[in-house]
Amino acid sequence: MHSKNLPVLFSGSSHPELSKQVAEYLDVSLGKVLIEAFPDGEIGVQILENVQGRDAFVLQSIARRPNHYLMELLILVDALKRASARSIVAVIPYYGYARQDRRDKGRVPIAAKLVANLLEKAGVTRVLTMDLHAEQIQGFFDVPVDNLYARSAMIDAINTLELENLIVVTPDIGSIKLARAYAGQLNVDLAIVDKRRVNAKQVETNALIGDVAGKDVLLVDDICSTGGTLKIAAQVCKNAGARRIVAALTHGVLAGDAFKESAIEKMFISNTIPLPLLGIDLQLVEVVSVASLFGQAIDAIVSSKSISSLV
Repeated sequence: MHSKNLPVLFSGSSHPELSKQVAEYLDVSLGKVLIEAFPDGEIGVQILENVQGRDAFVLQSIARRPNHYLMELLILVDALKRASARSIVAVIPYYGYARQDRRDKGRVPIAAKLVANLLEKAGVTRVLTMDLHAEQIQGFFDVPVDNLYARSAMIDAINTLELENLIVVTPDIGSIKLARAYAGQLNVDLAIVDKRRVNAKQVETNALIGDVAGKDVLLVDDICSTGGTLKIAAQVCKNAGARRIVAALTHGVLAGDAFKESAIEKMFISNTIPLPLLGIDLQLVEVVSVASLFGQAIDAIVSSKSISSLV
């Protein structure tokens, strides 16, 4: 195949380390792109190589500075479209605004749908993401959406701890499907912490459904922002007689002083989002790379193969 017809992977500025890891897995060089800021804060982009007739992949996590990185992604996609790329796949390890996926009270937006509209209007022809907060977000798009799961990589890392008499615990009702998948793959029981969210920053726990006494607990969740839900769930399990408590998180947003004075002794967090530089004890955390999963998916898309084994 002529080099100009080969697919090309570009990196936005939100997570260059993950982009580099995915490129290394695929044994390719990242596409050359200039991303700069104008004096007034506007984002400027220039694609520095020929993409005409090529399949382009753009990796960008919509986190840390979600508004900035979303806009940067849209501008990158527009630049590729106007440079006559044959297809443009948005590789979004963390899909920002996913928690705003429905109208659960009056006069609120469905921001996850708005983001989908913006991506399609910009020129995205396919989306590759991981552990969507709500599966129905795939239906917000009129282009193919591939939702990968970090679970297999996380379980490989968790197994190195040699936990005994393990039970998987979901910190709230919304994570039951994820927790059930972990419990099924690990072949262990499942327990539920019944949580009610009072507001954006405060949660309230009502009950623990299941027996964790004398067991090692694995708390699982897709997104962790302030850590309040997991900290409360960990304390509930500790009070109920749990022996050891570890956690597995796909998206470690980790805003503020997450997990300060927590009952959790070890946290496994995927690298869909770069860890914050401040506010978290790095000795508590083990980062699990999902670069190979994205690499395999990109390879399957390029080769027109099914990626069902990855999802």
